[in-house]
This record gives sequence, C-alpha cells and structure tokens, in this order.
Amino acid sequence: MENFAQLVYSLDQTTKTNKKIDLLVSFFSNASNSDKLWCIALFSGRRPKRLISTKYLRQWACEETDLPTWLLEDTYSVVGDLAETISLLTQEKNQISTKSLTSWISELRQLENQGLEEKRDFVTNAWSTLNRQERFVFNKLITGGFRLGVSQKLTIRALSKVTKIDQFELSLRLMGNWHPDTISWSSLIINDERKSDISRPYPFCLAYGLDKDIEDLGRKSDWIAEWKWDGIRGQIIKRAKELFIWSRGEENLTERFPELEALKNFIPDGSVLDGEVVAWGGEQPLNFNILQKRIGRKKVSKSLIEKSPVILIAYDLLEVQGKDIRNQKLELRRSKLKKLINLIPNNLPIKLSEEIESNTWRDLSLKREASRSHNAEGIMLKNRNSDYSSGRKKGVWWKWKLDPLTIEGVLIYAQAGHGRRANLYTDYTFAIWDGNQLVPFTKAYSGLKDEEFRRITSWVRKNTIQKFGPVRQVPPELVFEIAFEGIHESTRHKSGVALRFPRMLRWRHDKLAKDADKLEDLKAFLT
Repeated sequence: MENFAQLVYSLDQTTKTNKKIDLLVSFFSNASNSDKLWCIALFSGRRPKRLISTKYLRQWACEETDLPTWLLEDTYSVVGDLAETISLLTQEKNQISTKSLTSWISELRQLENQGLEEKRDFVTNAWSTLNRQERFVFNKLITGGFRLGVSQKLTIRALSKVTKIDQFELSLRLMGNWHPDTISWSSLIINDERKSDISRPYPFCLAYGLDKDIEDLGRKSDWIAEWKWDGIRGQIIKRAKELFIWSRGEENLTERFPELEALKNFIPDGSVLDGEVVAWGGEQPLNFNILQKRIGRKKVSKSLIEKSPVILIAYDLLEVQGKDIRNQKLELRRSKLKKLINLIPNNLPIKLSEEIESNTWRDLSLKREASRSHNAEGIMLKNRNSDYSSGRKKGVWWKWKLDPLTIEGVLIYAQAGHGRRANLYTDYTFAIWDGNQLVPFTKAYSGLKDEEFRRITSWVRKNTIQKFGPVRQVPPELVFEIAFEGIHESTRHKSGVALRFPRMLRWRHDKLAKDADKLEDLKAFLT
C-alpha cells in the first residue's frame, strides 16, 4: 500500500508527461503482480464496489477526532475532497501497517456482509495504522475513483517500457470485460489469454478538434467528410454467432439496446463495426436527450423502446472473417463496410454513415453550417489513407464542430470547486430575465482562466448575501456569455429548459445585469 500511495501522491504533484511515465515505470517494475493489476484496474475505473456511505465516514471521522460536524464540513468545503479531508484530520496511532494494496482491497470487500459496527471498527482501525498518504488512498477505495490526470495511454506507455510489449498490442489486451478478480497479471498482460473472449472490443480510434484553417489540410479529395452525430460511440461485435455492443467507455451495452439484436442474423461472424448509436425517427437522428432516457437503464421496457428507438450509424469496419483489418486504409475498410451493409435488409436498425459530397473546402464549409438541420454537431474529417489507430493520432481524424450556441446570463450563486480549485469559487449558477424576474437556467464551472476565477472569488467573498451550506448567494451584477451544444425542454428546471455541455465563454465586463438575455431568447433555440 505504501508504494501505491506514494505513486498516487507523486502523480498528483506533477503535470509533466515524462515524469508521470517514469513514476508508473518505477511502480510497475517493483510492485507485486497483483498490485500492478489493481493499479491498472483502479486507474481505468474498475474500482471495488462502494460498501460504506459517505454519511457514515463523516460520522466516524467526527467521533475519532472529537470534532463537531460543522467543522468537518467547513474543512471539507476548503479542501474540496472528502477522502483527503478525512486523511488530514485523522492520525495514525498504532504501528504502521505493511499490508499490500491487494490485501487492503480484499479485506475491504469482505465487509459486504458485515454489520455497521464491524465496518466502523475496520475503517477506524485502518485510519490508525496508515500514514496520511495511505489513508487518502484507503478513503478513495471506499468513496470513489482516482482522477489523477493519468490517461490509459500514459499507463500503456509505461507498461510497454516495462514489459517490452508493443503499445498497440497492450491497448487491445486491456480492452473489454476484465477484472483483477477473474484474471492474473500473466494472463492479461504477458500471455494475453483473453484472445478467446469473443466479446472483446478494439481500442477506439479518436479524433482531435480541428485547430487549424481547413485549407491547411491540403487537397479536399484526400479527405472523407461525414456528419458528426450526437449519440453514443459504439462497436458492434459478431463472433461465434453472438452479438455484443460496447461503448467507448468500455461498457457492455448489449442489454440496453435489444432492437440491435436483430442484426445478429445478417452481420457475418467475425465482424466488428464501429459507429454511433443514435435515437432515430423518420429520416434523421432525434435529439440526444431522447437517447439519454435509455443510457442509465440496463434493461428497457417495450414502451421506452417504442418512444426512443435506436439505430447504429456505421462508419468503419475493424474485423472481417475474424481478421483484424485496422491497418488497412480507411477507404478500403469503408468499401468493405458498404458491401456488408448492402446485404442487410433496409428495415433493420443500421445505416451506413453518409459521405458528404463537396468539390471544395468552401462548399464543405457551407454544408457544415447546416449541420443542426441534420441534428448533427458538425463534420468529421478522416484521411482516406489512414489506418484505425488506438486512441488519438493527430492529423488523421478531425472533429470540425459547429460554433456553440451562446446566451448571456447573470451570476447569482457560487460554490467552491474541488481539488486544486478547492479555495476558489468556480462553480456558478446563472440566471436570465423572465419579465422583471431573474430565473436560474444553468450551472457552469469551466471556460475561464485561473486569474479570472481568483478575481471572481475575491468578489464573491466581499459580496455574499446569504450562505446555503457551501453555496453563496451573490447580488446579480456579473454577466457572462455561456456557450452550450444543445438545448431541450425540461420540467425539472425552473426555466423549463436544460442545456447540454454548458461552459463560460467569457466574462462580459462591458455589460450590466439588465443587459443579460431573456428566457424567450433562450427558448428560441428550441425551434
């Protein structure tokens, strides 16, 4: 546990990529095989099931430290992370434990069938036998994941250095449904014994946001243009007469989209298709909020399927007759995909992603401006000669999204952030005018520079009207331009609408509260 806790602490202290890789290499070179496996699992979201609510952790921490609840909560609001707050307030009292990460996780999971008192004894004893960094990790094992700015790509680069296995191959071995309970380090990393797992997806090829002038991409004829659909990225896998659906987040979605099961009889065995699962109505996709109703449900009712039917808009083919064809050129993969889809009856829930025809970049730019009429977010640009790489590879796939929708609102509430922003008020609630009344319509916490957050924090502290726990009410004076990707009606919000991906575009120093937009301006985006 000590080495893993030191790794977590050191990773959190640096933003340098090479330093993070060196730290991971050092850990993987010295840790036990089981600890290495749990490290990969935890960093990729495969954490143990939460067995204890934060309500009890707060209560036990107060009892162990003789602190009143209000003081712990005030400390939490400053620190911004409950696991770190408790690790700072509690102290080691007994001989420091030498148990491994794997041992602690195993003992934690044995608590599932224990009573509350047994859980309390275990947790408080752990706090007294772990140092501060180890307590932080222990608390994280109970309360949540490890968000350390360590991508799977960095982890794979470090693993490749240690094992001498190619990064491309490692990324494939780590895909899909594996867990430290059911596989060993040797089976997963060294020998790749999951080759027989017929459901295993491929690592997804991802695109960068276009950060240059479109003309700088060279000849228009070298690029395939497609609509950027607003759905769930997914791979459909057909092997051994079984069909599986995997999301980009490595979640098996097969049971959530049962209507896609009809494709099983028409997609040849040994095929893997990449595309976008979208809600579909008539001749084009429906708004994302319709699809969202199904995302959180493992099993869906017949009525929900009827109200929000889905299809796969396929745009790539990764496997044919059991052979990995990701190293073939995109143009060739698309040609094979087209032939496959042409053999599937038109009434089944799959379509080939349309290639947008245009003679010049200017022509394509004009078509991009009409993306919203197709319920698309913009255009995808893919080099015809590109292979299907793992993760992001700059220069081969680009997202050319539409400029966001914008509205100007007034700041009315502020709350402190988390982590390195725990001492700053960065989470804001905004309102717009409905007649003579300000109505809250969205929250946002990103988009501004650190210096702007510091200035706003100083203003909030000087101008707080009321406190509601960690939330501060402030006078409606500061105006901000809010960017967002989409909007839909919502009975859960007082404004009657909900925004998708809201963020602050800029602080409008030149405007007063009276200049903010009206609710009718916002609802105009619904049409």
